[in-house]
Amino acid sequence: MQTPHPVLLEAQGLGKSYGHVTALAGVDLTIRGGEILALVGDNGAGKSTLVKILSGAHAPNAGTIRVEGREVTFNSPADAAAAGIQTVYQDLALAGDLSIASNIYLGRELLMPGILGRMGLLDRSAMRRETAATLDRLEIRLKSVETRVSDLSGGQRQSVAIARALAWASRIVLLDEPTAALGVAQTRQVLELMRRVRGLGLGVVLISHNMQDVFAVADRVVVLRLGRKSAEFERGRFNVESLVSAITGADQVGSEMAEADQ
Repeated sequence: MQTPHPVLLEAQGLGKSYGHVTALAGVDLTIRGGEILALVGDNGAGKSTLVKILSGAHAPNAGTIRVEGREVTFNSPADAAAAGIQTVYQDLALAGDLSIASNIYLGRELLMPGILGRMGLLDRSAMRRETAATLDRLEIRLKSVETRVSDLSGGQRQSVAIARALAWASRIVLLDEPTAALGVAQTRQVLELMRRVRGLGLGVVLISHNMQDVFAVADRVVVLRLGRKSAEFERGRFNVESLVSAITGADQVGSEMAEADQ
């Protein structure tokens, strides 16, 4: 019997309003370890709002979040990070003029031991060593951890951003449109990297408009429409037609028409 994936995060009844505009209403969501959850929906469906809530950037107006059964409140991204949650946004937030190792440790620099550390000197050797270990764990092959990010391809930059998230995430990695600006070969590399992160036991949330990516890696799919969860599918139980119907609301229209005919 297959061991069930552990529940890392459970959100119930999440809601968020901006004045008179309701961006999210009554959304339930479960994120499990060792699983890729795809979050899909049209523009304005509420995906970005949900991600901002889970990453601590925005506080919900309603609902609860539990991390491994314990109710938590995220008042800032630092709170989400403390709970083991890291987010990779579309802009990647990488510093092009800095090396790969410096980007991995940006804002979390390691200090030299003893008096040198108290003087503020950085332990660059340790950061290079730990960065190489992180990249090796993810099977990311780059020439050197001292390579400047500006010299990397788009796919390599995305890999560095994911590696940075993994270096600090103990539970969940949220990926916002990770292949949006990538070519076919680079997209394939990033999708394979997502599978490796899943294999480490973390929960991976993929926010994407690309149905090919969703079909390639998703173990579950949650569909948002007009701020509400309109459908949820397990792998093998969805196809293009069912996803498009849930995204556009065609499934609800069909159901309403069937009820009217009875």
